[in-house]
Amino acid sequence: MSHRHFLIYKPYKMLSQFMTNDRHQKNKKFLGDLHDFPGGSMAVGRLDETSEGLLLITTDGQLSSHINKKGKVEKEYYAQVDGIITEEAVQKMTSGIEISINGSLYQTKECKAQILKEVPNLPETHQRIRDERHGPTSWVSVTLKEGKFRQVRKMCAAVGFPVLRLARVRIGDFTLESLDDKTVKEVTNQMD
Repeated sequence: MSHRHFLIYKPYKMLSQFMTNDRHQKNKKFLGDLHDFPGGSMAVGRLDETSEGLLLITTDGQLSSHINKKGKVEKEYYAQVDGIITEEAVQKMTSGIEISINGSLYQTKECKAQILKEVPNLPETHQRIRDERHGPTSWVSVTLKEGKFRQVRKMCAAVGFPVLRLARVRIGDFTLESLDDKTVKEVTNQMD
């Protein structure tokens, strides 16, 4: 069987799934609203509803497992945070920081993080983000090889800089490139 792979820009307020049996989520937006994906398609490394950015959709369960479970594939995120993030805060994140996962303390693995000097070029968001009248904001890049639930948000909050906007911009060699909000692009190359 020949597998198919798609890159999409998941918009803010869309769930990283194709359907639900939860009656409370029936009116939510799902990935199937963006494109007629082939049967057996799955999202690799979900983004929570309030996050946006690069999402890989594949029919290949082994590829999904490789990316999610092996801890070898980098995922890069851009986070707009409340306040002017410091080098000290970034260093704490890169060294690993304690966050809560399912009610238990978890020490994150070492990662890459850096302050972004310029506002990244991301598609317009539908999310309302407060403006400079309510205090300054700044941007940080965080690159992980793990992916705990809401990890980047929890890491930034743990160092005192809550996230206002979060976008995944890279999964391994795949990047946002020319993807805009809700764009779907089929790709043929595979990840190692």
